[in-house]
Amino acid sequence: MGRVERDFLGEMQINKNALYGIHSLRARENFPDCTPFHIEWYKAIGLTKLACYLTYDSFKSAILEKQAENDLPVNLFDKSIITALIESAEEVAEGKFFNHFIVPAVQGGAGTSINMNINEIIANESLIKNDHNPGEYNIIDPIEHANIYQSTNDVIPTSLKVAAIKLLVELEEKINDLRFDIEAIENKYRNKLRIGYTQMQEAVPSSYAMLFSTYNEALSRDWWRVSKCFERIKVVNLGGSAIGTGISVPRYFIMEVVSTLQRLTNLPITRSENLSDATNNMDSLVEVHAILKSHAVNLEKMISDLRLLASDVVGKNDISIPQKQVGSSIMPGKVNPVIPEFVISVAHKVYANDALITSLSAQGCLDLNAYLPVIGHALLDSIKLLIAVNKTLKENLFKGLEINSDIAEDKLYHSPAITTALSPYIGYNNAAKLAKEMKKTKKDIFRVNSKLKLIEPDRLEKILAPENLLKLGFTLKDIVK
Repeated sequence: MGRVERDFLGEMQINKNALYGIHSLRARENFPDCTPFHIEWYKAIGLTKLACYLTYDSFKSAILEKQAENDLPVNLFDKSIITALIESAEEVAEGKFFNHFIVPAVQGGAGTSINMNINEIIANESLIKNDHNPGEYNIIDPIEHANIYQSTNDVIPTSLKVAAIKLLVELEEKINDLRFDIEAIENKYRNKLRIGYTQMQEAVPSSYAMLFSTYNEALSRDWWRVSKCFERIKVVNLGGSAIGTGISVPRYFIMEVVSTLQRLTNLPITRSENLSDATNNMDSLVEVHAILKSHAVNLEKMISDLRLLASDVVGKNDISIPQKQVGSSIMPGKVNPVIPEFVISVAHKVYANDALITSLSAQGCLDLNAYLPVIGHALLDSIKLLIAVNKTLKENLFKGLEINSDIAEDKLYHSPAITTALSPYIGYNNAAKLAKEMKKTKKDIFRVNSKLKLIEPDRLEKILAPENLLKLGFTLKDIVK
């Protein structure tokens, strides 16, 4: 048995126990996509609706303080309806009834389907709380009651920002956690030598501390930039109604609802001074996602380096990464670098999301951007993926990463790259003679110099000691014997 629901387009059969209604069902049929909606956004809509109902309740109280209930200029809900709406919104904010949210992430309509699915859930659950059946909208209606003083165009973008800020807080923490682990590696291998590479060729002496310091600095910048994202998206348009003019919304509601949401979320959100701008323009989301893209770039660069250094391609490895999964169903003993591959895959998904967010934000037309649902989905998608990447890098890669500093040092002393350090002392041409002989004989620099006798052995050892190789530049005092 079902129930029949109607809108001005016609009627549809709905499962009698469903908390969704005709608007949600039309959307699911119109948008046959299976991309699930982010539950974080769903919960944030519940919080935003809750702020609206609490503000409505205080608005009602403010009116009744001034005028008798039998002489009111507006119709006000019964207390039982307001209470049920508040309780239902609280439950949505906790993630309840998510199985009744049937609208897919990819859709048309600027988010109206999202808003109406939530309105129907809240209205029908409120009906149940008041001992009525779902669909008895003459008592509690998804639009007249659940959507009171709201518009899709202010509720959905506001809730997106609430969801994004909550996730950005988590991302900020995860970046910092990973950075601490990398900093520990930097400190542990402070004077451990390695070959530095340019253009995938052996270049000059370096150290593992220097290499990991570059990753630490990059992640420090990422952490700082993400911490500034809150400033970019804390401004919301709740109360602005359809296009930011506040049409059909009481001024009391407009002035109070964002403060109520701020108290509920304990987030630094604030009402825009230009509600039309906050409704119309998505550039703040573009800016925030550009910061996420920068973080993805740094992660890909770092993990591509480590994957290469730990690969069989380089021969005898001085870095090894944890073996996490059997790598082949046909090649025995093969173990693939699945964590680096996951990180690189995520980075490129973020780049794709960035292109999508950029292009659809530019597609905003006149007073509204109709593509907010897909923009918002891509934004939350990127944040959640980057949280996952930082988490798995810490737990599944850096925790078990090993550096064999003896192998690294031996490779350096056998590499012609070491001769660059001698140029200030014996000149480029003599250093090149050493390099050529080292390539030819595959012997280390000390043995080759003992043959060519281009510099005193004691002085050579002093110049090539880690503390001298790793200091910043040289002084005239260094050159004097």
